[in-house]
Amino acid sequence: MFSDVLVVCVGNICRSPMAEAILRQRLAGSRISIRSAGLRALAGAPMHELAQAVLHDHGVPSPGHQSRQLDRPMLRRAQLVLAMERTHLDRLLHLAPEIRGKAFLISQWQHPSEVADPYRQPRAAFEQAYQLLWRSVGDWLPYIESGDPK
Repeated sequence: MFSDVLVVCVGNICRSPMAEAILRQRLAGSRISIRSAGLRALAGAPMHELAQAVLHDHGVPSPGHQSRQLDRPMLRRAQLVLAMERTHLDRLLHLAPEIRGKAFLISQWQHPSEVADPYRQPRAAFEQAYQLLWRSVGDWLPYIESGDPK
């Protein structure tokens, strides 16, 4: 079983905190550390209000999220890193090449295989991101629980 999962997007206010909340709910009772961070996050910002509303409507708790700026030690500490877009993976590997083999797209088994950024979009875009993240997390659960990302 993985003990440390990191979810990454750009600002850490929409997609990655939604995925973090979904993972926390679906892995409730486990001893897995689940965190999120952003490639260009403004540290301390709250989750976007539409992301919170969509999570709330689906019964997913999201208490007190504050955005975090991604750094290399976070990437090194994580046993599994899940990104939203291929460009994010490229940037992660540029920042910390040693994470190759433990960094993946969160939606790699879904189509589309990237989670589009709902920022500055209507609520429907947040709902669409939530649905894709929910399915993607479900795809990852057996791997997270077994500790084998392949």
